Amino acid sequence: MLDIKFVRENPEIVKQNIRNKFQDKKLPLVDEVLELDKRNREIKQEVEALRAERNKLSKEIGGLMKQGKKEEAEEVKRQVAASADRINELSAEEAEVEEKLKTNMMVIPNIIDPSVPIGKDDSENVEIERFGEPVVPDFEIPYHTEIMESFNGIDLDSARKVAGNGFYYLMGDIARLHSAVIAYARDFMINRGFTYCVPPFMIRSNVVTGVMSFAEMDSMMYKIEGEDLYLIGTSEHSMIGKFIDTIIPEEELPKTLTSYSPCFRKEKGAHGIEERGVYRIHQFEKQEMIVVCKPEESKMWYEKLWKNTVDLFRSMDIPVRTLECCSGDLADLKVKSVDVEAWSPRQKKYFEVGSCSNLGDAQARRLKIRVNGENGKYFAHTLNNTVVAPPRMLIAFLENNLQADGSVKIPEVLQPYMGGMKVIEKK
Repeated sequence: MLDIKFVRENPEIVKQNIRNKFQDKKLPLVDEVLELDKRNREIKQEVEALRAERNKLSKEIGGLMKQGKKEEAEEVKRQVAASADRINELSAEEAEVEEKLKTNMMVIPNIIDPSVPIGKDDSENVEIERFGEPVVPDFEIPYHTEIMESFNGIDLDSARKVAGNGFYYLMGDIARLHSAVIAYARDFMINRGFTYCVPPFMIRSNVVTGVMSFAEMDSMMYKIEGEDLYLIGTSEHSMIGKFIDTIIPEEELPKTLTSYSPCFRKEKGAHGIEERGVYRIHQFEKQEMIVVCKPEESKMWYEKLWKNTVDLFRSMDIPVRTLECCSGDLADLKVKSVDVEAWSPRQKKYFEVGSCSNLGDAQARRLKIRVNGENGKYFAHTLNNTVVAPPRMLIAFLENNLQADGSVKIPEVLQPYMGGMKVIEKK
């Protein structure tokens, strides 16, 4: 959410930012916000004047009564009562105006960083850099669920009977590999100075609207019937929510946390052929990283965060690339975002395995996460990034480590988490 003062002073910048995100239908909101803001300030001024006048008149009543001027005192009382009625009327309007103002402000997108490429959708995202040499072996690589089935490692049919499409049972060595990757990612981030955390897997609606846009909320979140609780779509939501309505001493920044959680997503929309199996699902597990920092340090942390993911994948011999998200592909709260994509030898292309985002002070402003600094209080900046999210990451892992005989080699860094196992053999 933007600062209303910024919108008031820079309406054309806000409008151009909306155009850059190809959301022209939101342009009228800016003028509506300016009118609501103007009316809100008028109400406050009138209420303040009425209260001052009422206090002045109230003092006069006692003096008039002492002088025996009863009729004049009664007239002043009527004026005081009329002022009180008007104040109540204005207060009701003020609450209505402020609620509408807040709703509109939460729909207006955050100002994107000047370095963000302008584009309509993810097809116009820009490749930044590649890490590792993409390899296509001289043998055919099966679809990822076929690889898992060769190890008796997945059961989609039973999952459909139990929960429907978009769920799975992982079994045996594949289930163990899934847990090994999560445990390795946890220790990887701890070794980089992040504090490990297991957060709540449900959050209240005020946290949901604090960390994401209404559109994201509708397409992602599962609501608990009859309660003000939602299942988290990513632990970033809980982790940023941890700081709701707090004032953090500046010397305690940055807050660097890495968290494990299951994640639950509606995944609304059509799914293509490469989204079968376990690519796009309703339930998965993830290791996440978040940072709460001073505004002047958020760009530095942004660079550090995505590099963590690249380093993790490269430590498992998986080639990756980074992709700068264009303006039209950025969620409304984001200032800047980069996707990390892993190489798929089967598809002979890269696919997304993680996303790193700088949200500026948007989440902090919504959740009232403030910092007590040397020169007063200010809103913190928040960032988040995927460390690793199996089972999608398992697709990249299995394809890049599959051998001609159908076995899968285990990189050295993962072997301690697999009981010393160096190869997963076909069953």
